[in-house]
Amino acid sequence: MSDIDLQEVHDFMIEVARKVGERITSATPSTGAAGSKKNSVDLVTETDQAVEKIISTSLHEKYPNFSFMGEETYKPGDKLTDAPTFILDPIDGTTNFVHRHPYVAISLGLAINQLPTIGIVYNPFTQTLYSGIKGHGSYLTQFLLTPQNQKQKLPLYPATPLETLNTCLVAVEWGSDRSGNDFAVKSKTFAKLAEAKERGGGMVHGLRSLGSAALNLCAVAAGDIDVYWEAGCWAWDVCAGWVILSEAGGIMVDANPGNWEPRVDERRYLAVRGGEGQKALVEEFWSLIEGRFEVGV
Repeated sequence: MSDIDLQEVHDFMIEVARKVGERITSATPSTGAAGSKKNSVDLVTETDQAVEKIISTSLHEKYPNFSFMGEETYKPGDKLTDAPTFILDPIDGTTNFVHRHPYVAISLGLAINQLPTIGIVYNPFTQTLYSGIKGHGSYLTQFLLTPQNQKQKLPLYPATPLETLNTCLVAVEWGSDRSGNDFAVKSKTFAKLAEAKERGGGMVHGLRSLGSAALNLCAVAAGDIDVYWEAGCWAWDVCAGWVILSEAGGIMVDANPGNWEPRVDERRYLAVRGGEGQKALVEEFWSLIEGRFEVGV
């Protein structure tokens, strides 16, 4: 990694993401025009595929020796290696996209030795950019609000101590798998998190779903959300956000209890914002999970 100019790569990734953002905002998708990969909520559009092609081509021309893993070109059995690898979700939040709900992001990460190293998460509708380099911090740039392109260091607010779950705002997602063990684990745990403490629940302040794993992670990094719990998403959903979260003082552990060091491609994630008390909050969250996820095991 020492011979890679991470800042240069980071800056080029931003350039590519911002250039292709117009392709997303100018599209006119609809629920009727979207195709499905697995079922009626696992959607793909021509724009997803076109954006991935544009980005992957640009990255390959600039860095021909780097590997690439993208949502739209992934094939079952493809494995992440130790080689520098761009990891891309061209439109994270495709369901939002086809409904014209503007919580959509290009999620572009670089992993080296299978570790998230650079993260770029760009919402072209709001022109909001989250970015980070391992060891160099993470930042928010709001192009519409700050014409001078001023960066704000993450988290946006001083990291207050994490107390108990009943003081937390928690992000969750239903995902596209709506049956079987893992759907039951999610459904029962969502109820447990919301349930009153006197009934053994977490009594969290609220459950939120932005519809994009990358934007959920960035919200935790910024401090807008305290915890994000997810299973079933992929490396391209979390690689970029993972860097941004870690550089803002947050941590990523396994969505299943017990594993403090998940892999980026493990498909189970629990993100906690920066602040004193992370370990205790993770353990409290793990104690409320109803069952164990099978995905990624």
